[in-house]
Amino acid sequence: MSTERLRGMGVALTTPFKHDESIDYDTLDIHIDYLIEGGTDFIVALGTTAETPTLTSAEKHDLACHILDYAGGRIPLVLGVGGNCTRAVVEELQTMERLGEFDAILSVVPYYNKPSQEGMYRHFSAIAEASPVPVILYNIPGRSGVNMNVDTIIRLANENPGKIIGVKEASGNMEQAQNVITRRPEGFLVLSGDDSLAHTMIGAGGDGVISVLGNAYPKEFTDMIHVSLDPERHDEATRMHQRFSALYSLLFKDGNPAGIKALLHQLFPRYKEVLRLPLVPVTDTTRRALSSEHLM
Repeated sequence: MSTERLRGMGVALTTPFKHDESIDYDTLDIHIDYLIEGGTDFIVALGTTAETPTLTSAEKHDLACHILDYAGGRIPLVLGVGGNCTRAVVEELQTMERLGEFDAILSVVPYYNKPSQEGMYRHFSAIAEASPVPVILYNIPGRSGVNMNVDTIIRLANENPGKIIGVKEASGNMEQAQNVITRRPEGFLVLSGDDSLAHTMIGAGGDGVISVLGNAYPKEFTDMIHVSLDPERHDEATRMHQRFSALYSLLFKDGNPAGIKALLHQLFPRYKEVLRLPLVPVTDTTRRALSSEHLM
């Protein structure tokens, strides 16, 4: 698979719920259409922004199949598949129906049990071997409790060509991201996991973003990412990036996806501001601040 399909502005898809906390598939379909019509380059399903820790196994299966049926063929799709038990992740990859219809999986560094670098290397090597589709690593030490360092990322990339095809880099460490970009093999994607750092990471040679903000403003954020990818339009991209500066922090002030769901509800009232515990909606103060920062 050409990694070019997974460059640019990818959206970490949210999961809309009804007031009774059941999945609102009708609103989900409208939202997917909105993302595609806005020029989104690819969609990441069942990531953290989808509240996957609060979904049952049956719900995750049904969501994956529904998204394939509704969006498959219209836009590249990446599926979040990860965990902190290697054996369980491998078994899931080997038994999951229709996994081969996705363009890639996004798999997070194991959380809570804090593996060593060698443990991470063996974990992702096993996943790459088991997965019928390519793997994008997901490095997010703020959630996993441990950082996957540059040597481990590059080792995995070099030893698994065509199987491990990129990294969603959300360490917040631009020096680390720059080192990965400098040392990566040809075709290996480096995607920002932070909306606020996407412009800077692309300027350093990165390939795009897996975005939360893009859920609300797919056209505007896709435009910014595409302009950022053009070295001759750096100043224009910087101005576009600065337009989002207040939203970058507000969206995460009370946690993710609380912020993006508040913004989506303000933009599209049918998208209910419902989350599953232990996640809760944003504070009234944050909600008012988000309302004052609308781009449209």
